[in-house]
Amino acid sequence: TVVRQSERYALYEREFEKLRESGRVYACYETAEELDLRRKVLLGRGLPPVYERKPEGSPVPEGVAPHWRFRLDHDHAIEWDDLIRGHQKFDPRLISDPVIRRADGSWLYLLPSVIDDIDLQITHIVRGEDHVSNSAVQLQMFAALGAEPPQFAHEALLVAAEGKLSKRLGSMGIDAMREAGIEPMALNSLLARIGTSQPVEARASLAELADGFDFATFGRAPAHFDLHEVEQLNARLLHHLDYADVADRLPEGIGEDEWLVLRGNLAHLEEAAEWVPVLHCLIAPPEVVPDDKLLIEEAVKMADTVDWAGDPWHALTDALKAATGRKGRALFHPLRKALTGRDSGPEMGPLLKLIGKERALERLTAAAA
Repeated sequence: TVVRQSERYALYEREFEKLRESGRVYACYETAEELDLRRKVLLGRGLPPVYERKPEGSPVPEGVAPHWRFRLDHDHAIEWDDLIRGHQKFDPRLISDPVIRRADGSWLYLLPSVIDDIDLQITHIVRGEDHVSNSAVQLQMFAALGAEPPQFAHEALLVAAEGKLSKRLGSMGIDAMREAGIEPMALNSLLARIGTSQPVEARASLAELADGFDFATFGRAPAHFDLHEVEQLNARLLHHLDYADVADRLPEGIGEDEWLVLRGNLAHLEEAAEWVPVLHCLIAPPEVVPDDKLLIEEAVKMADTVDWAGDPWHALTDALKAATGRKGRALFHPLRKALTGRDSGPEMGPLLKLIGKERALERLTAAAA
């Protein structure tokens, strides 16, 4: 379900009016310049730069639209047991009454997000530790609206070599990661375990990640985000994904048999398309060095006689090994190059079965010519 705040303004207005009528929100008329000057004065006196409420009945300037603040309850400390940071305690007198609505009527996020959480019955809020003071303020908002607050968990911030990561995950945004072929579950797999005492492993579903997820395993130290680690997880994830998980994203020519052969050799799903010509089309004959020419010529003869219904790759290489004395890379690499046009790739046994006898003979003959 997608919920857009832009479609919920009537709800925000209704709850705002309740708070205004109960005295928990109030109008303010200071300009940004006036507030900045007052903060500097307080700091110059060695005092905390907390917003100073105007006395009741203060004159209201004419022709000036107010902005609105939430009135914090100064009589009770704000306390909660954070799922990661443990017991938290704030003195509300050291926190400025937060602005919740601008003079033009637009909302800041603090109050609308609380109203959303209540309406959508949110049970847990997980956010960065730089929002701890915002959570303290919002706890009083939940109480003012007569709602039980969710549980809070404040994680240590992610860092990279250049420092704290933004919501864009450093210099590479989510859109760029998607375009680069990063599977969502590869990123999820890292984020669900980074900063914990648990091993980071590639998981294919959120349900698998949820199994064993425990806020108690999260530490307080900043966690290091490494895009290279995401790339490694991406490859490991692909190597174990079933055909049904990717069928709708594979190109024509890559069915289940092809996927099961190729997946262990892919770093990104898009690379599967590069193997369509190898499996189903003509390829340019590779350049064969003189030392390998006799091997390929011998392979042409033997490829026509091996049992293609069984295991043609091992039958062919065993026969060539016996006939030429070649083994290891000296035997396998020239054959792979002639049959696929590539220096590396998936295991040749199942790959050659997919290529088939007719196409294999065509390629060996072209390479030997």
